[in-house]
Amino acid sequence: MTGFGRAETETDGYKATVEIKSVNHRYLELAFRTPRTFGFLEDRLKSLISLCVSRGKTDVFVSVEETGELLCPAVTVNRSLAREYLDAIGGLSGEFGLSGEISAEILSRFPDVFTVSRKPADEEKVWPAVSGAVRLALEKFLDMREFEGEKLKADILSRCDAILEKVEVIEARSPQLALEYREKLEQRLRDLLGDVKVDEQRLITETAIMADKTAVAEETVRLRSHIAQMGAILFSGGAVGRKLDFLVQEFNRETNTIGSKIQNLEISGLVIDIKAEIEKIREQIQNIE
Repeated sequence: MTGFGRAETETDGYKATVEIKSVNHRYLELAFRTPRTFGFLEDRLKSLISLCVSRGKTDVFVSVEETGELLCPAVTVNRSLAREYLDAIGGLSGEFGLSGEISAEILSRFPDVFTVSRKPADEEKVWPAVSGAVRLALEKFLDMREFEGEKLKADILSRCDAILEKVEVIEARSPQLALEYREKLEQRLRDLLGDVKVDEQRLITETAIMADKTAVAEETVRLRSHIAQMGAILFSGGAVGRKLDFLVQEFNRETNTIGSKIQNLEISGLVIDIKAEIEKIREQIQNIE
């Protein structure tokens, strides 16, 4: 499911900004973008976010700023290198008869005389700011996903209702097919045999065989059960995407069996319509956590 959340927190000398966004994906795939010096946060971030998110390609962007005294870097002077520079310059002055004095300002411009270093970040001080921002961003992120989820649920339920309407028509038409088959078979025999008496027992046997072949009550009952389960799962809350994936496979299994049992143009059209609705449900389920 798609979602986005952003938040900032500041505590204990650190300011953290976190953005979380996701797009549809069958499984959970987390990708982190953190400052190079704060890479040690990724394991903690993964553990925290995995508690709330179980599906989707999710990108997490983290920036951390030091505030207050932590912002002041340490400056060190490489005195031995500065001495080497002075000796080298003095040698050039003597060798080529150059005049002039080297000031501290000029000397400071030479490479590596001054080194600016930052204190290593304290993980235990950084984490409260980062985790606080993550939790706030997750709240916004999950609110957005929940809003989208409600729309997806309504769409899926409406498609389930459309499937049930077609199943009702199939259930009503299926018992009539055997009788229609008997009438057609009887008419065909009359056309072929003329006034010759038709074997009534044979007609009954053939009709019974056809009725058995085209009986789809078991399949429609199971399909109705699967649809009821889908509704219950959608209202149960939590991560339900993978359960729904399995149910959609069962939808297809029962529908394919109905289509293979009944060779009737009207019912074949209904089966095609049902499969079209199932495919739309399957696509929507890919967006559900």
